[in-house]
Amino acid sequence: MAWAQRTLPANLKRAEIGAQQMLPMIMLDKDVRRLAPGGIIVDAANRKITHGQLLPGADVIYELDRNGEILRIVVLTPEEQARLDRAKK
Repeated sequence: MAWAQRTLPANLKRAEIGAQQMLPMIMLDKDVRRLAPGGIIVDAANRKITHGQLLPGADVIYELDRNGEILRIVVLTPEEQARLDRAKK
């Protein structure tokens, strides 16, 4: 199903979600950052989810605004993780 494949922007950074934090804070790797007002989180099935549904250990890509706050987080599927790993080599 080619239509179901997501296009991941190349300029996003990759991280792993750390321990659960109080809203609006999110731990990316070892850095705690603020979710920007209007920031969105998209799960591996391409659905918008809430901060509380973001699982620690999830492999994600994210985008920051000019203030260093998180504009968007996209949870990666195993296929997307493998594709990014291959592209990094």
